[in-house]
Amino acid sequence: MKTRLARSAALGLAALAVTAGPVLGHSLNTTYESRLPLVVYLAGAAIAVALSFAFVLLRDVRATLPPATSVDRRPPAWLRVGLRAIGLIAWLWIVAQAIAGGGGDADVGTLFLWVYGWVGVALISAFVGPVWQWLNPFTTLFDLGAWVLRRAGVATWEPSPYPGWLGHWPAVAGFAFFVWLELVMGGAPGRTLDTVLVGYTLFTLAMMVQYGRDPWRANGETFSVWFGLLGRLAPFALVSPDGRVRRRPFASGLLEPGWSLADVVLIAFGTGSILFDGLTQTTPWYEVFGAPGALGETVQLVGFLGVIAVAALAVSRLVGIAPTAAGLLPIAVGYLIAHYLTYLLIDGQRILVAISDPLQQGSDLFGTAFTVPNGDWLPPSSVWTIQLAAVVGGHMLGAWGGHVVARLNAPPATVGREAATRAPGSAADARMRQVPLAVIMVALTTLTLWSLGQNIVRNPAQQSGLAAEVAVDSSS
Repeated sequence: MKTRLARSAALGLAALAVTAGPVLGHSLNTTYESRLPLVVYLAGAAIAVALSFAFVLLRDVRATLPPATSVDRRPPAWLRVGLRAIGLIAWLWIVAQAIAGGGGDADVGTLFLWVYGWVGVALISAFVGPVWQWLNPFTTLFDLGAWVLRRAGVATWEPSPYPGWLGHWPAVAGFAFFVWLELVMGGAPGRTLDTVLVGYTLFTLAMMVQYGRDPWRANGETFSVWFGLLGRLAPFALVSPDGRVRRRPFASGLLEPGWSLADVVLIAFGTGSILFDGLTQTTPWYEVFGAPGALGETVQLVGFLGVIAVAALAVSRLVGIAPTAAGLLPIAVGYLIAHYLTYLLIDGQRILVAISDPLQQGSDLFGTAFTVPNGDWLPPSSVWTIQLAAVVGGHMLGAWGGHVVARLNAPPATVGREAATRAPGSAADARMRQVPLAVIMVALTTLTLWSLGQNIVRNPAQQSGLAAEVAVDSSS
């Protein structure tokens, strides 16, 4: 089996090297003059991911869920109250701006949802802990409303039991909607986005009343479910609805039970949407698909996410739901860093404009209303290094996570000579079932780095060719 795996990896990498050349010969900007052609980076990344998968498969790496070594405790009150205040103020600011504000760079709806929420909170959830548990303005609004009703002596009713068959599917549907809003509707800035956020708030509060605050947060509320999944990587884990957390080794949450088929689809949508966003900004994609309207882009998005989700579901049939989800989640986080970290660091600077002009009425309260976000302080070579490390690192961690969870959930290995056979349930059978996941990971690594490289990497030959074109144009 080792020989076959080695041959398959070699053939796959050779095919990548052959097919990537004609595609990578154009549409790269002058941001970073690389010493190596982009295809070298792609081949190296693909080899690294393939070898990491080969290592965990051939050595049959194992892992067990570490025992709880820390006491469950709630974060300090000042932190909990402070985060809840920030979330509520952000929500009130969006509503105030929607009612009495104008338009401009200080659009806090876009800033808080897409920049600080979609990217910032997601990264904190993955690398620190469940910050959304207290930032969540919907929970704070619900608690405030319940307090007012109690003070007024208004009788309430018992919430209905949450239907078990629904699972996380409402959150998956909500996630798909927000992805469409971001990628097809351009984030829907201004009044449209404000209306969506207010409507989503009302819907969320209604569902909390219907099924209970905590059951809806745990199952149906899009951001709570998504950030909760990302939090399986974090060193601080949420262990109870009242906000108790526990410290654990990084990424050990991947080994914990509780994965569902809806989680696989949600993570596939998260990974596919980021990849789709990167691909649609490349020249080859534009040359093939052009610039269709909203309907055409919707069809493209649905088709692309459908392909990614079907591939993930097909792999889950081979290796199981938990290994597939555990393998894909680190990839999604790596893509999030690679594609959107600069967006957070640069567009996030618009908060300076918003603070000085909170209602977008032309104010300049603190002298920062005309601040122009810039990324001159970000060296392009460092950005490319971070992107490369995030994509490859996410795939390598995914290779480990997918395999160890598959082995953790597998039946006891057959003893004796049968352990080396491909009989169902044997170690060899478990490894062979993961080969399709390895192939998909190598392909995704190459594809996403290629899309990123179109915007940041140019090799010396391409750089000199561009200079020649400029010289010809200037002399004519």
